[in-house]
Amino acid sequence: MSYTASYFIDKLRLQPHPEGGYFAETYRSEMAIPANVFPEKSNGNRNVSTAIYFLLEGHQFSAFHRIKSDEIWHFYAGIPLNVYIIHPDGSLETLKIGNDLENGYMYQGTVKAGCWFASRPINKQGFSLVGCTVSPGFDFTDFELAGKELIDAFPQHQDLIQTLIS
Repeated sequence: MSYTASYFIDKLRLQPHPEGGYFAETYRSEMAIPANVFPEKSNGNRNVSTAIYFLLEGHQFSAFHRIKSDEIWHFYAGIPLNVYIIHPDGSLETLKIGNDLENGYMYQGTVKAGCWFASRPINKQGFSLVGCTVSPGFDFTDFELAGKELIDAFPQHQDLIQTLIS
């Protein structure tokens, strides 16, 4: 059977995500990390870990954003996608997430805390279904969506940033 994006959106009860695409939280640990152990000021305790399903249709992208935790991406179905990471020093890295191992794609990849990142499927046909595991757990108060100021901070990546901001 050939699955479609609509199939997974329906079966996994995915909802629109603010950065683009669709998501559903699948796990939030009951254990919490106290806010006072974080190097940066935190707005409260954080769960040890969280996980979501995340789906991008071929014409969609996940806009540049950053969070205060590490995020591991896991490939599940559809076409591969690229995760573009701008590190604090301005260097650009592309995680190739997918099942095309012969062309350098991997089933998992990690975005370190504090990096700006965005993603999109490798082409406009099809969709990419992935999972994202965040530790310490994701909290929307730690979510920062980029605007055009990201171009001012990293002008060497202007062309890429312009195509991946809301």
